[in-house]
Amino acid sequence: MPLPIAGFAALVVATIALIALVVLRPSLVAARGGKILAFVALFFLPLLVTGLGTAAQMEHSKSTRFCLSCHVMEPYGRSLLVDDPAYLPARHYQNNRVPREAACFTCHTNYTLFGDYKAKLRGLRHVYVNYLGTIPKQIKLYEPYNNRECLHCHGGARAFEENEVHRPVRAELGKNATSCLECHDKVHNAHGLAGVKLWQEEKP
Repeated sequence: MPLPIAGFAALVVATIALIALVVLRPSLVAARGGKILAFVALFFLPLLVTGLGTAAQMEHSKSTRFCLSCHVMEPYGRSLLVDDPAYLPARHYQNNRVPREAACFTCHTNYTLFGDYKAKLRGLRHVYVNYLGTIPKQIKLYEPYNNRECLHCHGGARAFEENEVHRPVRAELGKNATSCLECHDKVHNAHGLAGVKLWQEEKP
């Protein structure tokens, strides 16, 4: 369970205060207790704060809000709200087939900081490009979308396994020999959303 923001902030303030105390009062480290205090203030607490902060930010980066915080991703966010069930991301997002707060991460785990080491490096590159580089006009996946991401949820589901269209190609889908997107081909279409009707969620 992540540390609440107030607790984390208090830990950061306490760490800074202890570091300042050790630096401004070096005579404190002469005794054994002072050496322990210096070790805690200068090594243990900074490592703890760094670890907790990194874990919190990694968790935050799974959120749809984080993914859509780059303006270049804004049209992809709009595609989640298209009022047309033919749009695959919209159908999943609007019907809670993926958790809305982690919609991007759920379908693109191999593309994020949480995938394999290649994905982690790509994710870091995205951060660099967003702040210091040149963002390409058209965003593309590095490799074709893998059925693994679809079958992670749909594989084993009765509605999927017993579907008459899926049955003849089920083995090929499992081997990624036939792409799910050959039939479900209306994905984000991020640059073709001008004038498209958007769904407005009704708040209870």
